[in-house]
Amino acid sequence: MSDFIMGSIKDKVCVVTGGCGVFGNVFSDGMLAAGAKVAIIDYKKGRCEECSKGLENRGNAPVLCVLANVLEKDTLIEAKKQINEEFGKIDILINGAGGNAPTATTQDEFIANDNLGDLSKTFFGLELEGFQHVFDLNFLGTVLPSMVFGEDMLNRGGSIVNISSMNSFRSLTKIPAYSAAKASVNNFTEWLAVHFSKVNVRVNGIAPGFFLTKQNEFLLVDPETKELTPRGEKILASTPMGRFGEPEELLSTLYYLVSDASKFVTGITVPVDGGFNAYSGV
Repeated sequence: MSDFIMGSIKDKVCVVTGGCGVFGNVFSDGMLAAGAKVAIIDYKKGRCEECSKGLENRGNAPVLCVLANVLEKDTLIEAKKQINEEFGKIDILINGAGGNAPTATTQDEFIANDNLGDLSKTFFGLELEGFQHVFDLNFLGTVLPSMVFGEDMLNRGGSIVNISSMNSFRSLTKIPAYSAAKASVNNFTEWLAVHFSKVNVRVNGIAPGFFLTKQNEFLLVDPETKELTPRGEKILASTPMGRFGEPEELLSTLYYLVSDASKFVTGITVPVDGGFNAYSGV
């Protein structure tokens, strides 16, 4: 990575929500490597401390573990106070908190004549609580941290990066709550970018394609055979590069969006997907 990009990140205060997740951990590592001061947000005390210690050991730099829930504004306000006291005002926010859940996932891909007798495995069998939790976690879990931490950036300059998903562009079967929430994240990214455009705050997004993570492994890998499920096979068949992504492959796009290399870029969501979104299947 160029000295220009890394130099414009060095010493910036960076907050990563979902910092203990697969992507969040990689983002935190990457920002530490670029010389940023990193604070990770997590709602579980033990996990947050363990995660921050691991990051410190790898990055040879202090990492602030801050307890907060991205769906509880009051806890985010307290987190901001702690970050400001320890590191100063926030320059970069990476909204990495999110995920899917089995309770918001249909077992059947389609409603067809052969399953009309039992709709429990279709859209009609979804539990409202599970659906709402997944939607709120991904959408409001992006809105509220932006509302709280973004205030530090006004007129000082700053960058917010929202982590979206490939199904924000192309809805996927089985996961209606996650799909709807990530599509909402894209729209919110555009809206907030315009809203903040006069005060030197940029808002962009990254839409990862398919990466094997804890949140989707149950859909893509058979737990007994460890072979790809039919769904996993379909995804690879629809990805021109023919493989799942590696989380570290998101870092170059992240560096671009948070650094001065993209000073005139705001309101976009960048696919990092091995060509999935470009491929019609023919």
